[in-house]
Amino acid sequence: MNSQTFDVLDFTRIKEEAAQYVITESGRKAVLEIMPSVNLKQINRWLDEVTEAKAILLKSSSVPIHGLEGIERLMKQLNKGVPLRPEALSKLYGFLDSCRKLKRFMKDKEFVAPRVSSYVYSYEEIPLLAEEIQRCIRNGMIDDYASKELLKVRKQISISEERLKEKLGQMVKSKKYAPYLQESIISERNGRHVLSVKKEYKGKIKGSVLDSSASGSTLFIEPADITGIQEEIFYLKADETVECERILSYLTGLVEANQQQIFLAVETMIHYDVLFAKAKYSRAIEAIAPGLNEEHFISLIGARHPLLGNQAVPLTIEMGEGNDALVVTGPNTGGKTVALKTVGLLTLMVQAGFHIPAEEGSEICIFQKVLVDIGDGQSIEQNLSTFSSRIVNIISILKEANERSLLLIDEIGSGTDPSEGMGLATAILEELYNKGAMMLATTHYNEIKEFADSHEGFMNGSMEFDLESLQPTYRLIVGKGGESQAFAIAQRLGVHPKIIQKAHKITYKEEKGYDGEWLSSMDRREMDRQLAQNRYIRKYGKRNTEKKRQKDTSVYKQGDNVEIMASGEYGIVYKGPDEKGNYIVQVKGDKQIINQKRISLYIEAAELYPEDYDFSIIFDSKENRKIGKQMNKGHVEGMSKDME
Repeated sequence: MNSQTFDVLDFTRIKEEAAQYVITESGRKAVLEIMPSVNLKQINRWLDEVTEAKAILLKSSSVPIHGLEGIERLMKQLNKGVPLRPEALSKLYGFLDSCRKLKRFMKDKEFVAPRVSSYVYSYEEIPLLAEEIQRCIRNGMIDDYASKELLKVRKQISISEERLKEKLGQMVKSKKYAPYLQESIISERNGRHVLSVKKEYKGKIKGSVLDSSASGSTLFIEPADITGIQEEIFYLKADETVECERILSYLTGLVEANQQQIFLAVETMIHYDVLFAKAKYSRAIEAIAPGLNEEHFISLIGARHPLLGNQAVPLTIEMGEGNDALVVTGPNTGGKTVALKTVGLLTLMVQAGFHIPAEEGSEICIFQKVLVDIGDGQSIEQNLSTFSSRIVNIISILKEANERSLLLIDEIGSGTDPSEGMGLATAILEELYNKGAMMLATTHYNEIKEFADSHEGFMNGSMEFDLESLQPTYRLIVGKGGESQAFAIAQRLGVHPKIIQKAHKITYKEEKGYDGEWLSSMDRREMDRQLAQNRYIRKYGKRNTEKKRQKDTSVYKQGDNVEIMASGEYGIVYKGPDEKGNYIVQVKGDKQIINQKRISLYIEAAELYPEDYDFSIIFDSKENRKIGKQMNKGHVEGMSKDME
């Protein structure tokens, strides 16, 4: 299995869909990195986990999984001699609190999910660390009561700052200094309080000039009277910083002492995040956990491609127990490729621990390899043709295939001369079967269908096609080979049965009748009339036809081809005339009453049809013709013909 297989079978997209249900970024990465396993016990455990997680979601729609924002980055900062910042410690406290809530939540679910709920015991709660962070850190800042020393120094800073503000306030309001000030406000420069003094009065206020305005007209002076207080505050804040760093170092030390438990808690949280994402995805696609085996047996009941949503047509297929190769035939766009992809994708999903959209009772075989050749695989870099690129892929499959492989090959042998492609496809299928692989292949070659019918271990399948609607139903029928339906489609669209019969004889070297109905817009009656008319024109020429039309004919016979003068349409005389000179004329399958003055002869019936021609073929419905045949054989009670 490789990335190409995952992409072709849409397994990568399945992981992306499931990743939408995660909460953590690490959980998202973990989902996208999921790989199929070949270990039966491990796969069973994965599927059981998802089943239990779904049971939990039925009881509680919300699971207390922490988002891990900043936690993993915080863990990377440990053991580097740098204390953690208050913001990081606040996030860690939130995580520890979520771990506590998750453990309590899972303990309540032990009855419905014994395996999944037990994972919370993989980490220990760290109450001392949580309590110390809560005591020392409030709202992302170190609390005053984190230590006695910090409380003391912050009180001293508060007292000194009050004294400073009071002193400066007196100076600003003082008549002694007011005339020299640019503004009656207290400013701050480089963390020290200053007065805004007019430049020309620099010498009137004793103190140190710390800054000046852009224009130079204002000087910012620290008065000498407050310098002592400012120095005192400066040293007190230095003491505060030292104490804060000591507290942060203490808390960081506690974190580092418990980092192993924190790592375990993070991993457990990610595992739960991935697990419940799988469970939510399973609910979204209405999936189940299938049975598993290693005995070359696949049984999918009502399986659906998960990416097709409501458009997916359920697929039922059973392979194995002597029938390890299925050859699917049928029309293009009939769903053959979707059937192949569905089997391959659901196999990968199961082996990666995903539930699959199918009915209960479905069973999947565990394969070591899933090898695919779907699509043209054309390589621009190597400049290979479609056929060449696919053959290169087939060669790779021939080398890798074994009895633990699932092979999916779409339109085998296509892209080259049909006779050679058919022969090559047959030989390849036989060789792959001899390697013991389980195989699904699609084809439009009739000879390959015959090959599958006559070789042990092979079976035919076909995609059902609705000849009434001319649409594929996308249902797979196992045990019966299909056809491209080209002849049936052509007939339904209006190609005359004689043409279809000739095409069938050329293709299959045998006679076959095509007497079915086709679309009303090109119905059989109109086609018969048109063919007869064309034969007459080719025989006598258009000029003779025009002369016939100019002939003054007041009485028309059944089968005469007439033109309706008002519309320019053509019709066939069915009955008439009545006492008023009205005829019943069939126009495009509909019978209309038209007066003889409004129609003119186009071609006489004698020149279009044989002497003993059965006009019921033109005028009667298919049902009436059947009834007529039965009535001719003898009276049938309660049966009558409706001649419209």
